[in-house]
Amino acid sequence: MSRQIALLRGINVGGHNSFPKAAQLELAESLGLKDVSVLLQTGNIVFADPGTPPAETARVLHERIAADLGLTVPVVVRTAAELAAVVAANPFPQAAAEPKTLHVTFLSEVPADTSRLDALDPAAFAPDRYRLIGRELYLWCPGGIGRSKLAETVSRARLGVTATARNWNTVGKLLALAEA
Repeated sequence: MSRQIALLRGINVGGHNSFPKAAQLELAESLGLKDVSVLLQTGNIVFADPGTPPAETARVLHERIAADLGLTVPVVVRTAAELAAVVAANPFPQAAAEPKTLHVTFLSEVPADTSRLDALDPAAFAPDRYRLIGRELYLWCPGGIGRSKLAETVSRARLGVTATARNWNTVGKLLALAEA
């Protein structure tokens, strides 16, 4: 059975946008989604593919969260096959040994304007590195993301699309859950 993964941005972080795990499950099921699992508290919902395009699923979830909870929560959705392709395309395979140092920012679409990213001097941020591949922005920060100047700079490089990031541990867990 094919599955989709909804990635919600900015919930249950620092006490903002409270949306408990049980409520996420309840909302997804109220939309008729089947075989729903919620990974962690931070907005990772895996469910049987409802037969709608991922962008449409994202729109419906976004609108329902706004209507039911009064929260503006951006949502990005990937199919299990798309998530497997994200893992396979990892441009920093050496980072997999320390998965907390690798992050993927999932974008709602391929950015039309990447000039802010293109203007970055990679040498100025070494050893941290990034690579944009399609709708994913990979960020490897060997010293940790909390102290990374590249992570801060990249997060400010507005790409004009909805974006939400997950660390490599979470990406792997989501793929395992989607493929189970």
